[in-house]
Amino acid sequence: MNGRALTGRNAIAGEWGHNPLPWPRDDERPGPACYCGRHGCIETWLSGPGLAADYGRASGESLTGEQIVVAAKSGKAAAVAAMARYLDRLGRGIAHVVNVLDPDVIVLGGGLSRVDTLVAALPERIAPYVFSDSFDTPVRASRHGDASGVRGAAWLWGTTDASAEARIASQH
Repeated sequence: MNGRALTGRNAIAGEWGHNPLPWPRDDERPGPACYCGRHGCIETWLSGPGLAADYGRASGESLTGEQIVVAAKSGKAAAVAAMARYLDRLGRGIAHVVNVLDPDVIVLGGGLSRVDTLVAALPERIAPYVFSDSFDTPVRASRHGDASGVRGAAWLWGTTDASAEARIASQH
């Protein structure tokens, strides 16, 4: 926000994985069980393991998230459908964040953020759920890919001063 990483009073800003999937469809309720004790947390849907579980429920097959991406690129119908569901859920989840915070940029992390076609298709999946007449917030994959969360945690570990925030802001 305003060129700076948002930390929040309780240092949990950006932890959206344990919120429910926004605008759930009837077949998404109550959602998969989460290790936190709830059901339907975003994390259970929007992660590599979440994609694999969704694919397994729909197809009866067991593939990893990476294998599903490869299968979708080759045109396998069940994988294409799983990726479409994933993209729709990701669009709804991010739109919820946009409606609350209206960020300057959306930066995706994790393994699936490396899927260029997913990142490119995401703005049109976010837009219908944003409470605005227009949506032009840039969506980008993190520079550091899968290691983004670990890098940020390591950078801030044991630090509570403003210089840590300045260092993070200079990286974005």
